[in-house]
Amino acid sequence: MRYLHTMVRIRDIDESLAFYCGTFGLEEVRRMESEAGRFTLIFLAAPEDVEAAKAGGAPTIELTYNWDPEEYQGGRNFGHLAYEVDDIYAICERLSKAGVTINRPPRDGRMAFVRSPDGISIELLQKGDALPKAEPWASMENTGSW
Repeated sequence: MRYLHTMVRIRDIDESLAFYCGTFGLEEVRRMESEAGRFTLIFLAAPEDVEAAKAGGAPTIELTYNWDPEEYQGGRNFGHLAYEVDDIYAICERLSKAGVTINRPPRDGRMAFVRSPDGISIELLQKGDALPKAEPWASMENTGSW
């Protein structure tokens, strides 16, 4: 058994790709449209996994866009996405500067949570040992739910 992908339903392709690719840093590896099923599937991978994902050897996120409008609620119902990052402070700073709310700041130098435009909770985990505590993160309060 091996992990293949996590599917996330989205409301707006452009808004979601701006977040997942433009701001968060993932890359699109393939796309499929089904006129009969009235949906578009967009598969994304982390930069280090792009080549392996194109060959089917690395996990991806499957963004599912249903052509007929639907209202999605409770984006956290399935749990969350999780990514290991090289520098948790740097990615949180980049996301914050792009207007993304850091719902659970990396106060401990180890873990943070943000949300996608569709309310999907995304956990960021520091690769290796936690970084030394640093401001402004160490004294930042939680915002919203994560």
